Amino acid sequence: MAVSYEKLFKMLEEKGLTKYYLRENGITHNVVNSLAKNKSVNVSSIMTLCEILNCQPGDVMEYVPDEEDDEE
Repeated sequence: MAVSYEKLFKMLEEKGLTKYYLRENGITHNVVNSLAKNKSVNVSSIMTLCEILNCQPGDVMEYVPDEEDDEE
């Protein structure tokens, strides 16, 4: 099971915002790094992102099935 935060970074670019903006507004350096590497983050971090960006979780992330899941 994998997750992609490509939507988040596209949204940031469209709004003219940076990773530094996220850190200034309550998202830790470690969480920003995890997001950039498409690693899992906790729900409270996603909630904070949604609050900062005034959006829904599906606006910043999406589930990407593993290739093994496709073969079943």
